[in-house]
Amino acid sequence: QVQLVESGGGLGQPGGSLRLSCAASGSILSIGDMGWYRQAPGRQRELVASVTSAGTTRYADAVKGRFTISRDNAKNTVILQMNSLKPEDTALYYCNANMTAYRDVDGVFHFSTSLYWGHGTQVTVSS
Repeated sequence: QVQLVESGGGLGQPGGSLRLSCAASGSILSIGDMGWYRQAPGRQRELVASVTSAGTTRYADAVKGRFTISRDNAKNTVILQMNSLKPEDTALYYCNANMTAYRDVDGVFHFSTSLYWGHGTQVTVSS
């Protein structure tokens, strides 16, 4: 079973830092784009940052210069380093990844590509 599991959320101070990690596990053939989204109460889920398999990154204007996304392809992990935190960064943070999974059915491999989501990790920025 393919899954994404986030970790590293919690309470951060304004101006402080937090580091989020998301690890993919299971029968994974390949991983394409990976990203972080967030959803604050009463608001729609929004893109925070994304990174392609080649390492090209993209950021929401609200986090440019403060957040850094990176990935470790050998460990199937994506990291979000959040610096200079602001109270408006408070949200439930989700990672996602476009992954190709495989399964062996009676000796025949079957492949499927889907967008997977983690369950989310809460980030609260408050003094």
